[in-house]
Amino acid sequence: MISRISILGTGLLGTSVGLALRAAGFRGAIVGWNRSPAQARLALSMGAIDSVAADPIEAARASQVTLLAVPIYATLDFMEKLAPVLGPSHMVTDVGSTKRMISEAATRLYNTPEHAAFLPGHPMAGKERGGAALADANLFRGAVWLFTPASASSNPHSSSEREKWAIADEGVSWPGAALMCTWREWVTKMGAKTLDLDPVRHDELVAWVSHLPQFTATALSALLEEEVGSAPELKDVGGRALREMTRLGASPFSMWRDIAHTNTEAVERALLALEQRLAHLRENLRTPELRSQFEQANKFRRE
Repeated sequence: MISRISILGTGLLGTSVGLALRAAGFRGAIVGWNRSPAQARLALSMGAIDSVAADPIEAARASQVTLLAVPIYATLDFMEKLAPVLGPSHMVTDVGSTKRMISEAATRLYNTPEHAAFLPGHPMAGKERGGAALADANLFRGAVWLFTPASASSNPHSSSEREKWAIADEGVSWPGAALMCTWREWVTKMGAKTLDLDPVRHDELVAWVSHLPQFTATALSALLEEEVGSAPELKDVGGRALREMTRLGASPFSMWRDIAHTNTEAVERALLALEQRLAHLRENLRTPELRSQFEQANKFRRE
């Protein structure tokens, strides 16, 4: 049973987790911390947390479960700082959008009988803008919450005694294994579906389904700003297609910088493939091949 959770990073995802936990019936204490004290106080006023921590390390030490809801490099930094001060009765998890580096750090620093457990996670949910003000208790309802544990081939989706022992056999302490299973249960109670993936496979997939759409929208929005951004007719001419295609263009650089730096090769491959496909379309605007491209796109949308 989890009686105290610390959320380090009370932005959109961290605050939404606090709200979702309360909506799901979590009755334990939730303490929050944010680099911006104003964001932490806002999360407190919204009821996502019960108190604001002055020291994030001490908050984690006093909690059974710590959620790292900060950018990826900040997550890696916290992992280094927390590993020496947390013990086998602690569990740490995260919401980072890339998982290879975080999973490697978890294997190096955590998940032994003497250390805290670490369960790398990534909810496939969010908004184009961040901040506690946009947090939503229903943000994870119907979404997939990905996990990249050390043994992604195992199937620790429930909290059965047998599965707790199986996780402990992999090196995780018994209390840590129990906390991992209980955290998975709370993720399900928040309305999400869970799925385990190998961390390298995770980064390959999200490069296509998440990172490529973001960088495409960023490029398109930047191009439109240069070409027609000052056109007075833009608000009248631009309709639903423009709004949908450029919505992600409002996403913050501060978050996507870390994603670009920690998943560079996979994103490069996806962008290159898109560049080649766009060139193919450009070269076939007046040939029957254009129809086949629309048919293939329609097939993807139907499936």
